[in-house]
Amino acid sequence: MNVSEAIQQFFASLPARAASVLNSPIGGTLQIDLADGNRTEHWYVTLAPGSAQVSREEQRQADGVLTLSTELFEKLVTGREAGMAAVLRNEATFSGHVVLFLAFRRFLPARPDVRDPRDAARDHVRRLA
Repeated sequence: MNVSEAIQQFFASLPARAASVLNSPIGGTLQIDLADGNRTEHWYVTLAPGSAQVSREEQRQADGVLTLSTELFEKLVTGREAGMAAVLRNEATFSGHVVLFLAFRRFLPARPDVRDPRDAARDHVRRLA
């Protein structure tokens, strides 16, 4: 399996970005299974407040498992897809402590066409006034 440069850069960036992304008292290991045909590549992300560690070495047991195609994961890390939407469409599956998935998706970029609902509400109120 050939993982794209975007995916490799995404995982490499997690430790440096963790301090600004993970400010809640979260902890645990998320196993990310990237499937490509009949092969699956495993990535392990251990999250703690202000900290993220990435490993390719098999962990004893993950607290949550995210399974999706390599192609879909590349779309997530480049902002062309949304993680929660992919899970809701059953294009990705998650099992385990859902809080880990919710914390992990903070690392994913928002799609360029997505607006913060608070900004949309403020704009709507301004137009009504």
